[in-house]
Amino acid sequence: MTFLDTSEAPSGFLDSPQARALLVRVIRVAFPHAQLPDTAYEKTADALIALAEKTPRHFLALSSGLASLDTLPAGAFLDLNATDATARLRAIERTEFFGFVRANTVLTLYNLPEVWEALGYEGASFDKGGYLTRGFNDLDWLPEPRIEEYTGELNYVEIGPLTRQVGTGTAPAASAATRDEVTK
Repeated sequence: MTFLDTSEAPSGFLDSPQARALLVRVIRVAFPHAQLPDTAYEKTADALIALAEKTPRHFLALSSGLASLDTLPAGAFLDLNATDATARLRAIERTEFFGFVRANTVLTLYNLPEVWEALGYEGASFDKGGYLTRGFNDLDWLPEPRIEEYTGELNYVEIGPLTRQVGTGTAPAASAATRDEVTK
């Protein structure tokens, strides 16, 4: 089989509700955010399926990867708890399937306005006049910084003799032994 041969991919599998449910679960486990709505994960899964259908290589990687999730030890992926599902994904994190899902999920999921809202990102600022006039420093989600001046004694540490005279800009002449060591 070549990487462009889709004959070994499960026929019609990516169009099935099972494939979509598996992909939504993979994305949710790999990118867990309790505050994100299910629709964000579903839109991301739909976008990944549409993208995979454009190239045979990605189609094969996604359909075969999703189909294989239920054949690994420990049972069906949809039935696993979060810890076991994460362990299952860690076991396949270097596969082309997972690389495709990870790379495209980052680009798709975090570009959805509903995700921005849920995560507290206000979106682009250019069309709103930039950050300078919109309170770019309104970090109300951080505690107030503790600013104190040090009033103790300053202790300086001696670091040894200087290798050149201060203020002259010239270094002392190197000894013959030093020149020989440097040229070895």
